[in-house]
Amino acid sequence: GKVPGVVYGGEKPAEAIEIDHNPLFHAMRKEAFHASILDLKIDGALQPVLLRDYQMHAFRQQIQHIDFQRVEANREIHIRVPFHFVNADISHAVKFGGAIVSHVMNDVEIACLPKDLPEFIEVDLSGLNVNESVHLSQLTSQLAEGASFYELKHGNDISVAAIHLPRQSAAEAATEAAEAAAAKAPAAKAPATAPAAAPMTKLPEPLL
Repeated sequence: GKVPGVVYGGEKPAEAIEIDHNPLFHAMRKEAFHASILDLKIDGALQPVLLRDYQMHAFRQQIQHIDFQRVEANREIHIRVPFHFVNADISHAVKFGGAIVSHVMNDVEIACLPKDLPEFIEVDLSGLNVNESVHLSQLTSQLAEGASFYELKHGNDISVAAIHLPRQSAAEAATEAAEAAAAKAPAAKAPATAPAAAPMTKLPEPLL
């Protein structure tokens, strides 16, 4: 009923810990548990930590090991934060144009101080038209001063989501091509007169 783990980082040495399995299992089903500063109580004292890694059993719903990293208030952290995609259903391209939304990324790495860590980044898709996309540079207004997207720090303004028309299947494309070719082909000319019928051969009369 216990999950072994380790807490590391900061100026203290690494500590081995054990956590009750069931409360931990239910907590890990919440998105915020994976991208928030957590308060871990060890020997009666609270330590701010981040979830860094965990191992699951190959086929059972069972956590086998978990790692936490200590957090210091004045030291920058790097952690992946999820995207929340909203308003795709009211996008004009989706609602009236039959377009579909592609999520290029589901989360993003953020560099910030612990106090500036957002729980998620919201991506508003309502204003996108067909063949348009949202890039990381359009989402920086949601970050606190001093925080940044790791990819942008390295000059990569990656596309997060895009709206486009669905592609035709190969079978549909082949059918349309065949129908178009048939419509353009000239109709075969019918013969002017029907060929004359061959004369009937008279059978010999039977012998009596």
